[in-house]
Amino acid sequence: MTNFSVGRREFASLLGCAAVWPLAARAQALPVIGFVNSTSPDPTLQRVAAFRQGLNEIGYVGGQNAAIEFRWAENQTYRLQSLVGDLVRRRVAVIAATGGTAAALAAKHATSTIPIVFEIGGDPIANGLVENLNEPGGNVTGVSLNVVSLAQSQFELLRKFKPKASVVAMFVNPDNPNSGAQQARVEAAAHAAGMEVLILRVNKETGFEQPFMTLIQRHADALFVSNDSYFLEWRREIIAQAAVHAVPTIYASRAYAADGGLMSFGASIIDGYHQVGAYVGRILKGEKPGDLPILNSAKFKLSINLTTARTLGLDLPPALVSSADEVIQ
Repeated sequence: MTNFSVGRREFASLLGCAAVWPLAARAQALPVIGFVNSTSPDPTLQRVAAFRQGLNEIGYVGGQNAAIEFRWAENQTYRLQSLVGDLVRRRVAVIAATGGTAAALAAKHATSTIPIVFEIGGDPIANGLVENLNEPGGNVTGVSLNVVSLAQSQFELLRKFKPKASVVAMFVNPDNPNSGAQQARVEAAAHAAGMEVLILRVNKETGFEQPFMTLIQRHADALFVSNDSYFLEWRREIIAQAAVHAVPTIYASRAYAADGGLMSFGASIIDGYHQVGAYVGRILKGEKPGDLPILNSAKFKLSINLTTARTLGLDLPPALVSSADEVIQ
């Protein structure tokens, strides 16, 4: 797999060019790409590098034969509409709407003519982004990581770590359009197993300290962190709190397990951004977004952090460990 690592100084330098590129684009008739994201620049270093790599493979290099206008919502989803509106007024050639469904919906609501390539975790049909996966039509296409469909599988994996659990807490972000679908799948799986799900609504306003205190007060045996760009950005805080309170936790992205979380099961976000970059490049070359099928992740990876498991005193089922795609020591 391509290494998408990038240094902070290099990334800052690249972003610093964003204010200059529009002028260069007008002077040299370079195509301008609008890149809007629900989160912040710092946590997306590798993801933006992957996006650029996808562009490069199609023949476009930001700052050379294409310009990129970056817009960041800083986890304030209400800002997305105005950020996308600004890109529309600047008449960008294509919009890459990343960081979740909220950004994709904001872009779709803002324009029916500028091509849009999204990166989301849920079902693009259920979310109203497209009507057909193979032939999206219109001006919208993109990549779905299918994390919503994995919610039940993630819940079952968590049960294998804590087979005697009776109460499982679940973090959901009320600002995420996919939170309801994830919650419904987990609640259905828990009901079938005779377990209780403690739903804790967490976003930028609530922070994480109080939800963890509620989790402890309600004697939850384990924690399910739903897929959400805000949670991913603040994963180190979540992981630290889970460690302090000794709560076995499952996540949707490998980044959590790599940073000390117990385990993760999901698709590669890095690959998703790479595919978005490639689609943007193909559109710049003349392909229509409506002719580009929605790309659905079909490969999912189970990562287990053995160090964290030992710290929590968990007796890991050997069969589960051997089935993991990655065991982090």
